Amino acid sequence: MNKAFVKEAENADDDDQAPGLPPLPPGTRNYLTPQGWRRLREELMTLLDAERPKVVEVVSWAAKNGDRSENGDYLYGKKRLREIDRRIRFLTKRLDIAEVADPSAHHGKDQIFFGATVTYANAAGQQRTVTIKGIDEADSLHGEVSWISPIARALLKAREGDEVPLVSPGGIEKIDIVEVRYPAPDEPKR
Repeated sequence: MNKAFVKEAENADDDDQAPGLPPLPPGTRNYLTPQGWRRLREELMTLLDAERPKVVEVVSWAAKNGDRSENGDYLYGKKRLREIDRRIRFLTKRLDIAEVADPSAHHGKDQIFFGATVTYANAAGQQRTVTIKGIDEADSLHGEVSWISPIARALLKAREGDEVPLVSPGGIEKIDIVEVRYPAPDEPKR
């Protein structure tokens, strides 16, 4: 099919954002833990050294088979190649502006900075524990929140024992900081 008849999504080449990730605030660095930086770097190297060359080989083979308009290997390969190239550009940009911050540097402190694991309680006494991580490494299913999330913004710079306001859709809620932890410098991190 001719490209003139295929409507691609607007911003299809928007490399600054991955699906489901909030954009970085303008002018800020991409804060990452050392483990998060390593994961992004490993993904980039895998795409460059293994996955992309395999897809290029398949596309090259499929292109030699004649009619490309109905060649599924060729069409799928080209699409997959665009996806890989988009992800490579995204990872490269994110790693270029990465600021690696090791949370173990704050071990033993009670003030909340990037990388802290914080236990807090709401007015009803329900406790929740979150770890403040980078946008590209936070996983809410494992209790990790990005440093730009509303809860992290409310917690940052506060200390153990403080009461801080949390702005939520339901209004302003007061939360009490119960505990602040950082990994020990020699402790293996996830």
